[in-house]
Amino acid sequence: MLEVATHLTLVTLGVALLIAMTRLVRGPSLPDRIVAMDLIGVLVVGLIVVLASSTGVQATLDAALVIALVGFVGTVAYATYVERGHPE
Repeated sequence: MLEVATHLTLVTLGVALLIAMTRLVRGPSLPDRIVAMDLIGVLVVGLIVVLASSTGVQATLDAALVIALVGFVGTVAYATYVERGHPE
C-alpha cells in the first residue's frame, strides 16, 4: 500500500512540476515567473523527500534542505526588490 501511495505522490508532483514549468515559460509577467520558480523549488524538495523516504537514503534530505533555503532566500530577495519600487 505504501508503494502505491509513493508512486501516486511522485506522479502528482511530476504533473505539478510540468504545470509550473509551463507557467515559468508562458508567464506574462515577472512576478508570475518568480512564483513559478518558487513553486518548482518546493515541488523539487517534495520529490526529493518522497524519494528519500521510499529508498531509505537519508543523505538526500540535505540536498532538499539546501534547495529549500535557496528558494526562500530568492523569494525574499525578489520581495525586497519589488518593495523598493522596481516592479516588473
